[in-house]
Amino acid sequence: MIDKFVSSLADAMAGIRDGSTVLLAGFGPGMPEPLVHGLIEQGARDLTLVVNSGGRGEGPLADLLATGHVRKLVCSFVRGASVAGHLHKAGRLDVEIVPQGTLAERIRAAGAGVPAFYTPTAADTILADGREMRTINGRHCLLEHALPGDVALIEAWEADRWGNLTHRDSARNFNPIMAMAAALSIVMTRHVVELGAIPPANVHTPGVFVHRVLHVPA
Repeated sequence: MIDKFVSSLADAMAGIRDGSTVLLAGFGPGMPEPLVHGLIEQGARDLTLVVNSGGRGEGPLADLLATGHVRKLVCSFVRGASVAGHLHKAGRLDVEIVPQGTLAERIRAAGAGVPAFYTPTAADTILADGREMRTINGRHCLLEHALPGDVALIEAWEADRWGNLTHRDSARNFNPIMAMAAALSIVMTRHVVELGAIPPANVHTPGVFVHRVLHVPA
């Protein structure tokens, strides 16, 4: 019988290795905050963290960055006054800024098996310095590579034992594509439902992309 639920936060986070690339979902709502604290407790170091915004001055993401366990941050935005901003200025954190739509597409491409793609976004900015370009239909386009993860930390509103997930509101932006793009997808869900209770149209992330599920009641 397939049952992807684990009984503890420690079981959910087991086996994450030093040097892993961690995809952390969240677009406003949708960040799996208990899993971020679990990653801190688990203790993996030298991480590359991929998240939409690294600019928060407080909260679980700031707590994770403050541990020093993250070597590189890939995100679409960082505030200078944030933990990430201070660490970067001090030379303790590498930061790669990627336009938000390009970040999402790089992750989606990884899940779809597309190794790279061209986009006009950022083609005529400093983000294109020293990188491969092509002119397509008269527009300068920048080559962007897919961005897979070793681990994805995912938030869901509800899940069944096969790992089928429903996400609420803007949590649908990054959670499904990050689950697809990672070798190990770890999910926290607010609600548990019986197998077959989620209508097919509400299965935003199919269980085939999910490996572990932890129930964290709402």
